[in-house]
Amino acid sequence: MTDSTLAADPPKKFPAGDPVSHTGLSGRMGISSLMLTVLAFSAPIAAVAGFIPFAIMFGGEGATLVFAAASIFLLLFAVGYVTMAKSLPKPGSFYAFISAGVGKVMGLGSAFLAVVSYLLMLCGCFVFIGLTVTQLISSMDGPTTPWWLWGLITWGIVSILCYFHIEVSAKILSVAMVLEVAIVMVFNIAVLANGGGPEGFSTTPINPATLGNGDIAVALLFAIMMFLGFEATALFRDEVRDPDRTIPRATYGAVLFVGTLYTVSCYLLTTAYGSSAVEAATDDPKMMFPSAIGHLAAPAFTQLTFMFIVTSEMAAAISVHNVTARYIYNLAVDKALPTRLAQVHPRHGSPARAAVTVAVITILLTSVLGLTNLEGEGLDAQLFGLGTVGVLVLMVLVSVAVIVWFVRKGVPAGGNWFKCFAAPSLAILALGITVVVAVLHFDLVVGGEPGQNLGLLAVLAASLMVGSALAIYFRSARPETFKALGRAEAES
Repeated sequence: MTDSTLAADPPKKFPAGDPVSHTGLSGRMGISSLMLTVLAFSAPIAAVAGFIPFAIMFGGEGATLVFAAASIFLLLFAVGYVTMAKSLPKPGSFYAFISAGVGKVMGLGSAFLAVVSYLLMLCGCFVFIGLTVTQLISSMDGPTTPWWLWGLITWGIVSILCYFHIEVSAKILSVAMVLEVAIVMVFNIAVLANGGGPEGFSTTPINPATLGNGDIAVALLFAIMMFLGFEATALFRDEVRDPDRTIPRATYGAVLFVGTLYTVSCYLLTTAYGSSAVEAATDDPKMMFPSAIGHLAAPAFTQLTFMFIVTSEMAAAISVHNVTARYIYNLAVDKALPTRLAQVHPRHGSPARAAVTVAVITILLTSVLGLTNLEGEGLDAQLFGLGTVGVLVLMVLVSVAVIVWFVRKGVPAGGNWFKCFAAPSLAILALGITVVVAVLHFDLVVGGEPGQNLGLLAVLAASLMVGSALAIYFRSARPETFKALGRAEAES
C-alpha cells in the first residue's frame, strides 16, 4: 500500500457540548484508503466463492459477459452519482441526494430505508460468520459450537473497532482487502499457469451466443449484488482529504477494480471446469471455487479460502457498521433523530454515539431473530437479500434524483448531457429491471420456496413510509427541522 494518507493527521478535538456540529467528523483518507474501505463492503473473496457460481448456474457459460455488463451498468450509475456529488457537496450520500432531487419527504424516507437495509445486512454478516466458523470447525474434526457464539464475538470486535477514528478501520480494511484479493489472484494465476481447464482456454465464455443458454436476468441480479458498497463513498465526505478529487476517483476506482476482478475470475473459474462448469455450479456451488483452487494451486488453499471468507465478512461488517453509523449521525445532525446521536467523540473524531447505537440495535435484532431460528439456517440469506433489495431501490431513486436535480439547476461546469441525463437514465433502466427481477425471483435472493418470503418486503416498505411520514410531520409541526433535512446547511 503506497497511500500515504493511511498515516492520518491527529483527529481534531471538539467540545463535548457541541453535539450537532457536522464538521466534527475528521479524517484524511486518500483515494486508495477510501476505495478499500468501501470495497470491503462487497467482500470480494466471499463474492467470488459464493456468488460467481450462482451467476454461472443461471447464466450458463456466458456468465462472464454478464459481469462485464454489470460493470458497465454500475459505471453508468457512478457517473450520475459522482456528478451529483460534485454539484452538491453534502456528506449524506443517498439521503442528501434524494432530498435535494426528489424532495425532503422522499429523502427522509430513503434515509430510513438506507438505515434499515444496512442494519439488515450487518446482522446478516454476523449470522453468516457464525454459521461459517461453526462449519469450518466441524470440517476440521473440531467440537460442535453454536453459531451465535462466533457471531457474538465478531459483533464485539466490530463494535469496538467502529467506535474509534475512521483511520483505524481504514487500515484494517486495507490489509483485509489485500489478503482476500491475493487469494483470488492465486486462483487466477494457477488457472493461467495450468493452461486453463480440461479444454484449455476457450472463447465460449465470452461468446455472446452463449447468453441465450441461460437466465440472463437472474444472473445479472447476482452479478450486481456483488458490487454493492461503492455507493457509500460520498458518505465519508467529511473524513477524506480533498473530497472533490477523492470521492470521484475512489468511486470509479472501486467499480472498475471489482468489475475487472469479477469478470476475469468468472472467466477463469468457468475455464477451470470447461464444459462441465454449469454442472459443477449447479451440483455444489459452495465448493466450486474452493475445490478448484485446492486442485490447481495447493490443497491447503481449500481450507484457506473458507478462513479468508470469514475474515472477509468481518471486514464487510466493519464497513457496513461505519456506513450505517454515518447515516444515523447525519439524521441526528438534522434533528430527524435525537441530537445526542450526533455527538462526535472529542478524541477520536468519530460518530461514537451513532456507532454504539448501531451496535446495540444489531445485537438486539440478531438475538431476537436467532431465538426464532436457533439453527440459523437460511437466516443470513434472508437478511442479506432483503437489505440488498433495499439498497438497489435506493440506487434507482438516486439516479432519478440526479436527473431531476440537473433539470432544475441546469448542467454545471464540468458536466454534460451524458453525465447529467443519459447515464443516470440508463442506470434507472438497468437497476430498475434488476429490482423487478429481484422481487419476481425473491426466493433466489432470500431463500425459501417461491412466494414464501415475499412478506419480508413489507419491512422495506414500512421503513420508507415511516421516514416519509416523519418528514410530513416535520413539515407541519417543525418547519425549521423540515427545512434543514438533507444536510441543507452543508449546501454551498
